[in-house]
Amino acid sequence: MLNSVVLRIAKSAILSELDNKYIFDEKSVLSKFPFLKKDAAAFVTLKYNNDLRGCIGSIVAHRTLYDDIVYNAISAGFSDPRFEHIHVDELSNISLEVSVLSEPTILEYKDFEDLCEKVKPKVDGLILKHRAYHGTFLPQVWEQLPTPKLFLEHLSMKAGATPYIYVDHPTIYRFSVDAIEANFDEILPL
Repeated sequence: MLNSVVLRIAKSAILSELDNKYIFDEKSVLSKFPFLKKDAAAFVTLKYNNDLRGCIGSIVAHRTLYDDIVYNAISAGFSDPRFEHIHVDELSNISLEVSVLSEPTILEYKDFEDLCEKVKPKVDGLILKHRAYHGTFLPQVWEQLPTPKLFLEHLSMKAGATPYIYVDHPTIYRFSVDAIEANFDEILPL
C-alpha cells in the first residue's frame, strides 16, 4: 500500500506551480522515504467534483518515483491538453490520486474472445500498441467500462483505431497499480 507521502508530494508540486514562493525540501523527503529514490512509473489524476480534470503519467519507469510524481502532478494540473490549467479557487473541489504502476508485461492471446477472457476486470490496466496506434487505460477505468468487451473497444478508440483493430492482433500489455486518493484540502503539504 502506498504511503500518503506520494499525495503530499503531488499536492506540494501543484502548490509550487501555483505560487513560486511555495518551496518544499526535496532532500528531507528523500531521506525520510528512500523508496522515492527508486525508478518507478506513476500517473497523477485530478478530479473536480468527481469529473476528470487532468491525468498525466508514465507507462514505463524512466526516472525516480519522486521526480515522476512531481513532473506528472504539474503536468496533470497545468499541461493536460484536454483541460485548461487548474486555478486556486478550484482546489477545495479537487481530489488527487497517485497511481504507481507495475512493470507492464505482454498479454498473450489468440483472438478477441480469448483476450476478453484473459483480462482481469478492476485489476488490469492495459496498453495497446499497433503500428501508429497507442492507448493506455488505468485499472480505474473499469469503473466506467465494466466489461472486457467495452473496456477493450474503448481502449482501441482511445488509441485512435477502430474497435475492430483486434483482428490485426495488436500487442497488449497488462499492468497493475497501487493507488491512493484523497481530497486536495485533506492532504497535508510537505
